[in-house]
Amino acid sequence: MHRDVVEPFRALRQAAQAAGFDLRILSGFRSFTDQLSIWNRKARGERAVLDSRAVPLDITRLRPAELVYAILRWSALPGASRHHWGTDLDVYDRAAQPDGYEIELIPAEVDPGGMFGPLHAWLDERIAAGTAFGFFRPYDRDRNGVAPERWHLSYAPLATGYLRGLTPDVLRAAVAEADVMLKDTVLERLDDIYTRFVVNTNADHP
Repeated sequence: MHRDVVEPFRALRQAAQAAGFDLRILSGFRSFTDQLSIWNRKARGERAVLDSRAVPLDITRLRPAELVYAILRWSALPGASRHHWGTDLDVYDRAAQPDGYEIELIPAEVDPGGMFGPLHAWLDERIAAGTAFGFFRPYDRDRNGVAPERWHLSYAPLATGYLRGLTPDVLRAAVAEADVMLKDTVLERLDDIYTRFVVNTNADHP
């Protein structure tokens, strides 16, 4: 993660520990190359593409534009992932993870009744009270873009600036120069993708 995020996360982790949770990071910094691999494997059908209920889709039935938007529901376009900045983290409660269970990062794990539901209820309270040490949820609810991701935390003091710097022109150049599958479709629709899936996030943060 970004060096300026380390201490705030340690403080949040200590507060979580005092509340009975073992707050861990499943995914932090993710390089452009890693995000490109995720995108291309989904476009090729080597990794599941999920609908809004996190149920796998049959991508052979989707037109190119439909496939692009289906991937974007749960996975960022390479160059547009907030994980590139080192400010965003996917978190879970290690104390609530059953032995041998592989975390999927799906709603059933984090919703009320899910194994990590209590952690996220606690995080809800901290974020609402402004005592989450600068962390917030960028994908807190469905805005017809990225699906809600309760596991995804972002460090607002840095992330807001990085988001301002990620302009459509910057993203267009990154996609154009990379070996991105469905590139032509993405570039044709980049303005809409940018509006719906990049900047369409929670503006109510610390």
